[in-house]
Amino acid sequence: MENTLKFSDLGISSEILKSVEEMGYTQPSQIQSQAIPFVLDGRDVIGQAQTGTGKTAAFGIPIIDLVDPDFNKVQAVILCPTRELAVQVEGEIQKLAKYHRKINSVAIYGGESIDRQIRVLRKGVQIVVGTPGRVQDHINRGTLKLENTGIIVLDEADEMLDMGFRDDIEAILQEMPEKRQTVFFSATMAKPILDLTRKYQNNPEIIKVAKKELTVDRIEQVFYEVKPSLKLELMARLMNVNNYALSVVFCNTKRMTDEATEALGSRGILAEALHGDLSQAQRDKVMNKFRKGLCTVLVATDVAARGIDVDNVEAVFNFDLPLDDESYVHRIGRTGRAGKSGKAINFVTGRRDFGKIRDLERFTKASIAKMDPPSVSDLIELKKAQFVKDVHTVISKEEDNQIFEETVGQLLTEGLSIEQIALGLMKLQMGDAVKEMRDQDFSLSSYGNDRRREGGRNERFGRGERGERGRGERGERGGRREGGRREGGRSEGGRRERVREANMERLFINLGRKDRIRPNDIVGAIAGEAGVPGRSIGGIDIYDNFSFVDVPQKDAAHVIQVMKSNTIKGKSVNMEISKG
Repeated sequence: MENTLKFSDLGISSEILKSVEEMGYTQPSQIQSQAIPFVLDGRDVIGQAQTGTGKTAAFGIPIIDLVDPDFNKVQAVILCPTRELAVQVEGEIQKLAKYHRKINSVAIYGGESIDRQIRVLRKGVQIVVGTPGRVQDHINRGTLKLENTGIIVLDEADEMLDMGFRDDIEAILQEMPEKRQTVFFSATMAKPILDLTRKYQNNPEIIKVAKKELTVDRIEQVFYEVKPSLKLELMARLMNVNNYALSVVFCNTKRMTDEATEALGSRGILAEALHGDLSQAQRDKVMNKFRKGLCTVLVATDVAARGIDVDNVEAVFNFDLPLDDESYVHRIGRTGRAGKSGKAINFVTGRRDFGKIRDLERFTKASIAKMDPPSVSDLIELKKAQFVKDVHTVISKEEDNQIFEETVGQLLTEGLSIEQIALGLMKLQMGDAVKEMRDQDFSLSSYGNDRRREGGRNERFGRGERGERGRGERGERGGRREGGRREGGRSEGGRRERVREANMERLFINLGRKDRIRPNDIVGAIAGEAGVPGRSIGGIDIYDNFSFVDVPQKDAAHVIQVMKSNTIKGKSVNMEISKG
């Protein structure tokens, strides 16, 4: 039935049908065909579906038809985990509402002038799309009133909870009328999500869409054991040997996407970065270059990569293994599309990663084979073949030949043969690269000793290889851990400085325990307002009157500037570089 169902069968308005047709949609997706009638009917809905299944239209279409275009007050709120996603969703709402000319929407999020958002809200909009922190900030300022709001959608609800937005979400829900429609969309249904649905929904309709990404028959999954310092070189070598037309590289942080993009570019590989710091116009530009083959590699974070739909991606590289199984299948689903085969390449850098590979094998019900890095001889053969090709290309061009023929003649008169001249030129062209290849050792044999000398610290939290401590257990400084992050355990006068990981900046915050601040409050505020992914935020120490948080050095100034005009738990925030 789903194969023959049309949008016109779903009971939506003629204006929406016209927009949908103009946007190139032919038939509703599974999540759209199931969710739209329930939302139009005023029912609470729980939709479990992966990104890329058409979730935005599944709630956007009925919202546009439900709001009153002649009533210029906020009637619908859509919460998103990141500013990038909020902008993307609001852009889709605008396209769908194109022929509902009186319906207006706005995206509100951190990192943009709050004054501009206030002006738009005062003019009047029916639909607000925003990040929880900024929505809560507007509510506290009195610039966003929800007494007329009849529907709220939590898009990517699992991601919002992971980023520490639960308090903001609950505060927003409590500001809304008791008689309202509450819709959750999430890729997973973990216990925190189910707790919220039980608390804030009324007899919801549950819709589960099959995970198409789990069909991995056409995707060959492999992993390479490699030192962390040589991952970039190995990735470039694999790209050169296999000559993929298009490939996607996934990193866990924005900083790493930039570093990987720059490193690939320095090796002559056309790569572009895609992450949350890009504007929508920049994102569109990058994607157009990738689709047209003007760049052959897209380096992306998980959230920024949502919505990528390119059929001829030949390989996906997990430069950093993802933090959860769902993200893995979502990543590798970027290849092996449209009946073609694809390859998923994973880099393993420690015992924990080996355990993760075993978990992924069980989750995908497929084998992930260990591979040996391409040998030096493989790459030298490739370099030689490319050199021969380049020589044929360059000698076919006749411009300036006379200058170089004179130089060859000079070398011949000095007693060198043609073979010797060619050999010398090849050494000049390829010698350093060949020597560098021979000197590299991709194996992990010495890596364990390196980690022991460093104290076996986990990159993010300073824990050893044995894994995370349980909630409530004593940490290495005697402090209590909450939500996976450290809370300071010593008095302000006797605190011991924690070792900060490289490329991180420690910020002082003027709020502490007396302000009822928790680690997740700090993570949620910085992630939502400054657009810094929660996973890239480092250690957090909370004391009675103040706190400290580690953020990537490149983001520190931006975080300080953005947070000047924001609040945490309704209290004004002052952040500055720690002098300690």
